[in-house]
Amino acid sequence: MRPDLSWLTARPIAHRGLHDAAEGVIENSISAARAAIASGFGVECDVQLTADGELVVFHDETLDRLTDGAGAVATRKAEELKRLRLRGSNDAIPAFPDFLAAIGGRTPIVVEIKSAFDGDTTAALRAAQALARYDGPVAIESFDPDLIAFLRARAAALGIAHRPLGIVGEAQYSEADWPQLSAAQRAELTHFLHYKRTLPDFLSWNVRDLPHAIPLLLRDALGIPITAWTVRSLEIAAPARDWTDQIVFEGFAP
Repeated sequence: MRPDLSWLTARPIAHRGLHDAAEGVIENSISAARAAIASGFGVECDVQLTADGELVVFHDETLDRLTDGAGAVATRKAEELKRLRLRGSNDAIPAFPDFLAAIGGRTPIVVEIKSAFDGDTTAALRAAQALARYDGPVAIESFDPDLIAFLRARAAALGIAHRPLGIVGEAQYSEADWPQLSAAQRAELTHFLHYKRTLPDFLSWNVRDLPHAIPLLLRDALGIPITAWTVRSLEIAAPARDWTDQIVFEGFAP
């Protein structure tokens, strides 16, 4: 019997929080999370590893676009990153535990674990350790099936057996867009060949690739809920809802 994930799809999910750079509310910030809560939305966020093995809430591999710093996030220690301000705001890069504490169970969170697709599962372990202690609705997802398979195999031991695990996917994994992938990884992702080891509780699918056989079959044949990323207008939201159970949105009010 599949878990009841009606809480995951009950409301639109704000992509990287309800951010608006013009108002000084930057993506993946605590302010963006609070804005989503105030408007009744769920929150999607990205987490990645620091040089000293901690997790911060940040999307890009490098600091250049969103901060006054430069270089790779993975080469900086957590305390150093926490001192960097997000450009155009009063927020700093949040440590993952601080981000969770700021939300405090008030809205569902979808945590995407970033990956270099190199077999390193440390980020997944750190996320599980933080979420095992968190009291609130949370789902965990990643593009990388190795991370989800790692968590699936160890969920009970890590204290996250009650946390739904999902895959973020799309129809094509071109060499231009995904240079870090091997040919075998590209084939596995394209054809969803990881299914038996990931057994996703939900799927988040690229809205540009709808309709598509993979989300259609998972939803209609297996009863797996589907979300659509990233929806950036009401015009795109309407057809997306025909093929999915909820949207992950930014840049407009759904």
